[in-house]
Amino acid sequence: MIDKETLVAWDKRYLWHPFTQMQDWLTEDPVIIERGEGCYLIDIDGNRYIDGIASMWTNVHGHNHPELNTVLKAQLDKIAHTTLLGYSNIPAIQLAQKLVEITPTGLNKVFYSDNGSTAVEVALKMAYQYWQHRGEPQRKLFIHFDNAYHGDTIGAMSVGGIDSFHTTFDSLLFKGIRVSAPEAYRSSHTINAASNDSKVKTHWLNAVERALSEHKGQIAGIVLEPLIQGAGGMLISPKGFLKELAALARRWETLLIVDEVMTGFGRTGKMWACEHEGVTPDLLCTAKGLAAGYLPLAATLTTDEIYNAFLGEYRDLKTFFHGHTFTGNPLACAVALENISIFERENLLSKLQPIIEHFRNRLQEFYELQHVGDVRVCGLAAGVELMKDPDTGTPYPFEEKIGLQVCKEALTRGAILRPLVNTIVLMPPLQISISELDALMDIVYTSIETVTKK
Repeated sequence: MIDKETLVAWDKRYLWHPFTQMQDWLTEDPVIIERGEGCYLIDIDGNRYIDGIASMWTNVHGHNHPELNTVLKAQLDKIAHTTLLGYSNIPAIQLAQKLVEITPTGLNKVFYSDNGSTAVEVALKMAYQYWQHRGEPQRKLFIHFDNAYHGDTIGAMSVGGIDSFHTTFDSLLFKGIRVSAPEAYRSSHTINAASNDSKVKTHWLNAVERALSEHKGQIAGIVLEPLIQGAGGMLISPKGFLKELAALARRWETLLIVDEVMTGFGRTGKMWACEHEGVTPDLLCTAKGLAAGYLPLAATLTTDEIYNAFLGEYRDLKTFFHGHTFTGNPLACAVALENISIFERENLLSKLQPIIEHFRNRLQEFYELQHVGDVRVCGLAAGVELMKDPDTGTPYPFEEKIGLQVCKEALTRGAILRPLVNTIVLMPPLQISISELDALMDIVYTSIETVTKK
């Protein structure tokens, strides 16, 4: 067993961590996770932490789940990987059938990739090539939204809307049409009722229709995160917005792409966020919870109409020239199948409703804290936004790193969190118990109180 001192030294010497200012990291004492049990992560010193962010929004049933472990080991005894390029494998076939069964009616074809970014890349490229096959090559533009996050690959960034993440790479990105959010978007989306804000909905829908009209016949698709924008600050869409946006897409004969990478697999209280408003998109992207947080796996689902546009003679070059080495990996697909089976055996979506209600009720308490400016929640996902002066909407200066300070304080109290600047994200595994959820909420409440009183 390698000692902790060596591991820390190697980490700081060799590792480059994502979304991390490494100059700061080199001065810190890192937490090194060794194992997990249910909703807890355990470090190499034996300290236990509630996983308050489901290991970057992926974990569904808890860590070290016996049934998921069993299925994974059984598949490993058969084969770990075999290519899907020109060949197939049993778990990939079975999972494709199951995904078609559990997604909105009409999504009948499954294309695998490795993560959320690649699932979105697949959708963008499919949409773009689809229009070429339809004889409308002028359709090259995608409508996307302020505060959107669809991943870190070039195409996914091109339809993103978070300047701090994307501006550096502007010259690499393809042109799109970005729909701006109204000034009041953040402050109007509180837990208490602002998700019904008709002004925000009208603003966005009018902006989208304007773009569709001004660029008539040039729009390849509309891309969005349904119901809740994750990395943009856990921002909640107005009620009915998704449904009306889908109607706009149909009216103007363009494609609707929903990024369910974070919202899928029960996170919003239904299996898919778009089910809340009865929407069937043209393309649906899923990842994160697909393999229950065990292995990298993503899928892009689409309709027969889009799929059929790619059929033709070999010489026609209508093939979708896109793929990934580990596409349809048997280990990941086997785990994903068991993930879905657990949802069904345990009737998890019904079981989740009282947990979501308790979560929402506990979040109301955070308005008691002096520096909580807003609380946004959708299902078992929430953002608690901290402000220097909530009355005037004055944010904490970026350089004060208040969000990071709160997360460090929570770590000393037994919870692992990850902020979005000064918004504290709460997104525990779906299988968290009421008592574990209460423990997490107590830690977060006390940590915010402690840090903001300094």
